[in-house]
Amino acid sequence: ENDRPYEFAVDTASTATMAYVIGRLRGEITVPFGVNVLWDPQSTIALAAATGAAFVREIFTGTYASDMGPWTPDAGAAMRYRNRLGRSDCLMLYNVSAEFADSLDRRPLPDRARSAVFSSIPDAVLVSGQITGEAAALSDLESVKRVLPNTPVLANTGVKHDTVAEVLRVADGCVVGSALKVGGDTWKPVDAERAADFMARVRAARA
Repeated sequence: ENDRPYEFAVDTASTATMAYVIGRLRGEITVPFGVNVLWDPQSTIALAAATGAAFVREIFTGTYASDMGPWTPDAGAAMRYRNRLGRSDCLMLYNVSAEFADSLDRRPLPDRARSAVFSSIPDAVLVSGQITGEAAALSDLESVKRVLPNTPVLANTGVKHDTVAEVLRVADGCVVGSALKVGGDTWKPVDAERAADFMARVRAARA
């Protein structure tokens, strides 16, 4: 997640600390995992390369206005950095509707998503709500998936136990954090029972 207040170019100590923590846990991780250092694509890629992450998630494309200032990532630089670090196998998931921000690109979201897929070749596209824990509109997921039938489209925020079945009828998958925490609180530890219940609902939805 990275420290708050968020930064677009994070301190090296933050990335190093995340790498240390993942390194200590690496032997216990038995599933493919991904990393994200908000909101810094280069640090995210570096962390993935250092830890052997299978995928990264970030804002890689677009131009945004936010309370943190103007936001203009560079997908080409991030992907070339990944390749230079020998991790062309690391999947890149592009969030095309940034939380905490408003796109300065006035094209409709489906057009922006389709353009990003053509020009910046993501492995998957993520659709978000306006803030952490806030659901992406199903209409946004539907419209993006409609124009990207051959690209995985994931709901990036706000998927809960009672909505996951509905979301998975539209999206190919979802990114989940807050719903798995104690009491559904973003800043609390993961609740193993909530996580198990959530995955049981996912399996039922996909059966």
